[in-house]
Amino acid sequence: MLTAIANVFRVAELRARLAYTLILLAVYRLGVFINTPGVDRAAMNAYMEQQRQRGGLVSLFNLFSGGALDQMSIFGLGIMPYVSSSIIMQLLAVVVPSLERLQKEGAAGRQKLNQYTRYGSILLSVIQGIGIARWLASLGRTPTTIRGVQVEIDQIVVPNDSVWFTFMTVITLTAGTAFIMWLGERITERGIGNGISLIIFAGIVARIPSAASRLWEVIRGDKAWLVPVVIAVMLLVVAIVVYIERGMRRIPVQYAKRMAGRRMFAGQATYFPMKVNTAGVIPPIFASALLSFPATLGNWIPFLAGVRRAIESNTWLYDGLFVLLIVFFSYFYTTLTFRSDDVADNIKKQGGYIPGIRPGRQTADYIRGVLDRITFGGAIYLAVICVIPSVLSNQEALGVPFQFGGTALLIVVGVALDTVQQIEGHLISRNYEGFAGPRGPRIRGRVRIAA
Repeated sequence: MLTAIANVFRVAELRARLAYTLILLAVYRLGVFINTPGVDRAAMNAYMEQQRQRGGLVSLFNLFSGGALDQMSIFGLGIMPYVSSSIIMQLLAVVVPSLERLQKEGAAGRQKLNQYTRYGSILLSVIQGIGIARWLASLGRTPTTIRGVQVEIDQIVVPNDSVWFTFMTVITLTAGTAFIMWLGERITERGIGNGISLIIFAGIVARIPSAASRLWEVIRGDKAWLVPVVIAVMLLVVAIVVYIERGMRRIPVQYAKRMAGRRMFAGQATYFPMKVNTAGVIPPIFASALLSFPATLGNWIPFLAGVRRAIESNTWLYDGLFVLLIVFFSYFYTTLTFRSDDVADNIKKQGGYIPGIRPGRQTADYIRGVLDRITFGGAIYLAVICVIPSVLSNQEALGVPFQFGGTALLIVVGVALDTVQQIEGHLISRNYEGFAGPRGPRIRGRVRIAA
């Protein structure tokens, strides 16, 4: 294993990519500690401490912002406006013919859609920035309800509320989100891994030491026996996530004999892999973004304000909506990214077929049926993993911090696995063994690939 890790630093390009990624992530973490003008950091910390004890939408939003809400930093909105804009753009691409055509135009079309997504992110950042500015101004001036409990805040979070404060807050938060988008795109282009996912990953990992400290403060003394229990639960959840994330359904595919020029290639049997969790960590992220809408727009729309209060005051309603949204987005995102008709056509064009299934439409229907069944299992797995922190946080005897399980743990493990696979791909392409050991015989410095 140590030899495999050492291989990472033997490739100059890979070293440069890793260094570039780490530098940009460090820049992001430094920005988290720069506060928005006009906000009392001590009062904001006191309010967020009350939120951490009770959970809710604000705690979930704080998780994805990497703790930026604790001191109301310039990155307070995090990357969630970009995620929300992506959801809206993908929904529009299904119902708007012009956007659907762009989606099918290859790299140029995707680049245009990405540009529209950026514009949407800026617009959502402005809207959410106004909502957050007015919400901050109300903290300490009006009674606050957290999970059905009325909480009095001793200090006013915004001592000098004015139109200028709202304007500066909107500009600052919008610029922060735009900068995070730029960092994510640069990491994806010139670094290792998916930049947006790594930014969320870095925010969660950076908060684990403080979460561990709070956990120890809660359970030390008479409750010290809970330490091995919590560690065992965490290791079990990690093992389940790794096992299912690597799990796949293998559909057998048989290829007939074929001629290529003057050469005859014998028929061969292979398989088409389908991941159990095709959508990855996208469903819980999308579900969290959608749940944050009532909290953002509730300052202007009375109906949404009522929805927000109902969600925050009822744990079962909140968890139920979260589970339903995860299941919905699991199917929705899988349908967008995996097209069974295209897969069936490609198999047919290459002279292949699934044993017992006719090529063409029947093959597409068969693949779609398999995909629906395994997606259901993957969606249930995601939902169960993601509601673990809510269940634990509602147990007064435990008081487990939000970082230990659920969405956070799923994102950390999922992003780590994806990044390791990308690093391994770079190593194998340069004739190194990767993290998993030797991949087969080598001839004259090149990896032998079976025909």
